[in-house]
Amino acid sequence: MAGSWDGSYDPGSQSDDSHHFERLHIEPLYDAFVCPLTKQVMRDPVTLENGQTFEREAIEKWFKECRESGRRLVCPLTQKELKSADLNQSIALRNTIEEWTTRNEAAQLDMARRSLNMNSSEDDVLLSLRFIQRICQKNRSNKHVVRNADLIPMIVDMLKSSSRKVRCKALETLLAVVEEDEDNKVVLGPPETKHSMAAYLGDLVLNNDVKVHVAKTVGESLINIMKSGNMQSREAALKALNQISSFDASSKVLIEAGILPPLVRDLFTVGQLPMRLKEVSATILSNVVNSGYDVDSIPIGPDHQTLVSEDNVHNLLHLISNTGPPIECKLLQVLVGLTNSPTTVLNVVAAIKSSGATISLVQFIEVPQKDLRMASIKLLQNLSPHMGQELADALRGTVGQLSGLIRVISENTGISEEQAAAAGLLAELPERDLGLTRQMLDEGAFQLIISRVVKIKQGDIRGTRFVTPFLEGLVRVLARVTFVLSDEPDAVALCREYGLAALFIDLLQTNGIDNVQMVSAAALENLSLESKNLTRLPEMPPPGVCATIFPCFSKQPVITGLCRVHRGTCSLKESFCLLEGRAVHKLVALLDHTNAKVVEAALAALSTLLDDGVDIEQGVSVLCEAEGIKPILDVLLEKQTENLRRRAVWVVERLLRNDDIAYEVSGDQNVSTALVDAFHHADYRTRQIAERALKHVDKIPNFSGIFPNMG
Repeated sequence: MAGSWDGSYDPGSQSDDSHHFERLHIEPLYDAFVCPLTKQVMRDPVTLENGQTFEREAIEKWFKECRESGRRLVCPLTQKELKSADLNQSIALRNTIEEWTTRNEAAQLDMARRSLNMNSSEDDVLLSLRFIQRICQKNRSNKHVVRNADLIPMIVDMLKSSSRKVRCKALETLLAVVEEDEDNKVVLGPPETKHSMAAYLGDLVLNNDVKVHVAKTVGESLINIMKSGNMQSREAALKALNQISSFDASSKVLIEAGILPPLVRDLFTVGQLPMRLKEVSATILSNVVNSGYDVDSIPIGPDHQTLVSEDNVHNLLHLISNTGPPIECKLLQVLVGLTNSPTTVLNVVAAIKSSGATISLVQFIEVPQKDLRMASIKLLQNLSPHMGQELADALRGTVGQLSGLIRVISENTGISEEQAAAAGLLAELPERDLGLTRQMLDEGAFQLIISRVVKIKQGDIRGTRFVTPFLEGLVRVLARVTFVLSDEPDAVALCREYGLAALFIDLLQTNGIDNVQMVSAAALENLSLESKNLTRLPEMPPPGVCATIFPCFSKQPVITGLCRVHRGTCSLKESFCLLEGRAVHKLVALLDHTNAKVVEAALAALSTLLDDGVDIEQGVSVLCEAEGIKPILDVLLEKQTENLRRRAVWVVERLLRNDDIAYEVSGDQNVSTALVDAFHHADYRTRQIAERALKHVDKIPNFSGIFPNMG
């Protein structure tokens, strides 16, 4: 009977279909029922002026193509010209076709009924199910026909088939039968039917579209079974919900159907479910929380409590500390989902602090189970912007945890999500925590990180979606060594040995990764600030006897090769001098970056050339030679952020100590206006500096041609 009800009615075909229709006493297909253009049975037949009949949609398309191509309007069958494109509805023919279709579908439905049993071949069962699904999707009234023919229980029985294809098609067919039909849903109401559906839903592998369809159609029924069924039925329902919830869109449907309150109750209530089912419940909760739905809007307890209410987060933390690794992993993933959202992360942070659970969470870094370890690292990464010091203290105070993070980062297995999360966690810890940096120095962490950064820059590691967050995290962790240079000789030695200044200058040109450029500029600021302390000052020879007796005869020797800015012997490697490292042009180039934070970091690094303790006049000359004056003034004029304005006012005041620059700027009303605005509206310190800058300008007449390109 293969092909008897697959919807293919092509009279020109010599397939076996016609033989099956004859043998099974289905009414024959008349040529008059078939559109000459589509070769399909017509639904809306219309007649032309020459008496030829076509499907309305097909002949209208034909006429449209004739007009668009500039051809004469002809009959597609006779190719004779038509005087008119008028279409006359063939009501009698349409009624005849509808009656014929109804009789054939009834006969085919009877054939389908006879094939829905375990003794039929897989092909026959699939064809039967496909036909039932098709007629239900075609016409809503056909769903009543299927119900009245008692086919729904027979379709449910097909869920027990040994054939996976049959089970999947039976499920699809059931969904088509009950969709938007409350009467048919009632037929699925008996507990044994619901149990069968739930049991076999849990065993099927569903694609994402089917998961959404299942959630919309029977999700509420499955949730009701989960709430009130016997343990066997609840287990079946949980397994089905577990699979359906693994897709975000279907998870959201389940949330709206009310899955959260009973799910949380089952997890938190002792003895409500055996441990193996609590693991399934925890998995479902993880799925729905990580779907992106605003779970904080769903009440799950008295007094409008939600999942992120303090008591409920405490319950989650208690379960995490008192269950096995599989449940712990899923519940940590629940917390990851809750801390991914800016609307709920602070609630979780407050609950963790009030429960004193920080050390317990940090200890999961050392567990052997990779999924559990990764969930804990991702959670700690999400928490670190809000409780960085607490996490730093816990990592320093707990043996092995910091080493565990470094070990994850150093694994040579490409770049994984876990590695990116570990780097991101370390990156968020307080950068000036000297104890943590010292411990990382002692454990050789920075050498490992340098190696990874260099490999990424050289292209030895690439091709995964975690490269960018991993690199961002590594560079931020590496930069922390530059914050302790004045307190930690080992940090200076590390920077010298591994050429960190040169590496950060190279990273300035990591286009497209703003955070890497910003952090690299900030690290160069720290390194450059230390240059004046590391520069070797020239040793003057002792004066001769004549010079001692007759000072007028003394003459200071001229020493060449000294750094203009630091007045000593400089190098990029030993003293981290930006001038020697040819970094000034690269930092100036970042001043027109679209990201204000990158601009601020670059300006801060450049400002070290004008700092107290260096030759400011020479620093100004260096910036002039690098064509940096106009970009710096532009930063002041744009005043994108308050921090940028504060920094720009400081730098501009130093520049204006140079008479030539002050002479030029005095003719630019925009700069004066920007300084006046800072004087009136900035913080107290910046107002003082702006006042000094204005005094420099006010001393100078309004004319100069020194910087013709300043505009």
